[in-house]
Amino acid sequence: MQFTSMILSNAEVSPGYWRMRMTAPPEFASATPGQFVMVRVNAAIDPLLRRPFGVFDVGVHIPAHSGAVAQPYLEMLYRVGGKGTAMLSALHETDLLDILGPLGKGFDLGDADEEKLIVGGGVGLAPLYLLAKELVKKSPVRLFAGGKTRDDILCITEFERLGVECYTATEDGSLGECGLVTEALVRRLDALSGKATIYACGPHGMLNAVANIASQRGIPCQVSLEGYMACGVGACLGCVAPGHKHSPETPDFRCVCTEGPVFESGELKWRD
Repeated sequence: MQFTSMILSNAEVSPGYWRMRMTAPPEFASATPGQFVMVRVNAAIDPLLRRPFGVFDVGVHIPAHSGAVAQPYLEMLYRVGGKGTAMLSALHETDLLDILGPLGKGFDLGDADEEKLIVGGGVGLAPLYLLAKELVKKSPVRLFAGGKTRDDILCITEFERLGVECYTATEDGSLGECGLVTEALVRRLDALSGKATIYACGPHGMLNAVANIASQRGIPCQVSLEGYMACGVGACLGCVAPGHKHSPETPDFRCVCTEGPVFESGELKWRD
């Protein structure tokens, strides 16, 4: 769908990270965890292209003042890193945005009898909240959140309110364990004897490490890629990622916006 959305709130939740809530059509409630939206940040020519953002949450907004009508909403979690996101952070309540979505292929929720392990860092946590919201209905869920500093660990309280057990790790030791979050993930997998499913979203290096851990243990693993996108609908082929059979002699690429952004980790080519 393409629709005009009104901003309901836009607040900085950690230095450089923002959470935006905006109105959405009622049909948007059927969005699958892991799908994304393409946002036109303003009506001017510059910036020309839309920006992709994972869907953090969907729900119904209840206005504070009595007599107002409840409104379906969607939420995005984003980091200010360039001109487009800086423009987004300057917007206020009642400002309007042009939205295209929900787009892409989301997460497969898997079997209910296995523990679900969610791994994310920074804005990689964005598509994982809606995922956790669905998974906790049928399975025990644990979140492993990592980052360089405590500023990169976002919305942990929201995950805990869902009933998710949360582990945190930072490279400088400012929150949780000092080190990489994959170390805590490995310890949990050792305790489970491999009976789990992994879901991950975050920096490529983290995804590479998680995919290798899953491959070595024969554990199902789904990853959500953070691709640079121009169109979001598979027309430009600017967001391709190498598939597991890729080589200079035999090119094998996957389109992140239409075949993903969520992939089984074994579908993609990773570093050893």
